[in-house]
Amino acid sequence: MTGLARVHPTALVSPGARLGAGVEIGPFCHIGPDVTLRDGVRVLSHVVIDGITEIGAGAVLYPFCTIGLPPQDLKYKGEPTRTEIGPRTQIREHCSIHRGTVTGTGITKIGADCLLMAVTHVAHDCEIGDGVICANNVVMGGHVTIGDNAVIGGAAALHQFVRIGRCAMVGGVSGVEADVIPFGSVLGNRARLVGLNIIGLKRRGFDAAARHRIRAAFRRLFTGEGVFAARLAAVRGEHAADPLVMEIVRFIETPSRRGLVRVSLTRDADTEADVAA
Repeated sequence: MTGLARVHPTALVSPGARLGAGVEIGPFCHIGPDVTLRDGVRVLSHVVIDGITEIGAGAVLYPFCTIGLPPQDLKYKGEPTRTEIGPRTQIREHCSIHRGTVTGTGITKIGADCLLMAVTHVAHDCEIGDGVICANNVVMGGHVTIGDNAVIGGAAALHQFVRIGRCAMVGGVSGVEADVIPFGSVLGNRARLVGLNIIGLKRRGFDAAARHRIRAAFRRLFTGEGVFAARLAAVRGEHAADPLVMEIVRFIETPSRRGLVRVSLTRDADTEADVAA
């Protein structure tokens, strides 16, 4: 159904595609038969959307991006897996977002109010939360998870199955091979934990008291004495009533294929953690 959509005469919209009110499809776009574009979606030009794909209301797709195409996985045999992009998300030029696989979750999912800058690649079965920003040329392997309001710097590479916690910051040109704690900041090739994303926390409205509690827990976990398991248990006991610290603890305790990005032995993490605290 086309509703009140505006479709350029050079665009190819397959029968069966569902277009909400106010959808705009520009020149030389191709929309597959199992695609749903919710109200107000704008597809500017030369965009390909295929597979079982749903684009949320008000999202904008810029020229030459491709959404919902088959994954780059030799095990994929054409199964009816999905792609989902949330409302108001912006997908900039030359981004590629591939559908899920039956050996994964079956869906590649991007949340609301995200910004994927030019040439970002989102592989099969990735799950990106709300408000995430990926700068130019970010690439991620399959099954990557990124929490709400995380920021991924330009040309960063995220290994398959890596988890990036909520409000974390990945520095530009970083190779991330292991999980990044919520509110953490990592940098380098290969990425090391260099502190907390203090600027991001302030921008998201975390007050000074909350930041200080997170910083104290961070210091105990990553720069304290003794084995890590004992430090983790101590933080769990000391901060059991603090939901932000416990978010970090639960993230660490969740089983993972990739392990955890740790503080570099050659870098003073407290220096970064104290910035603007």
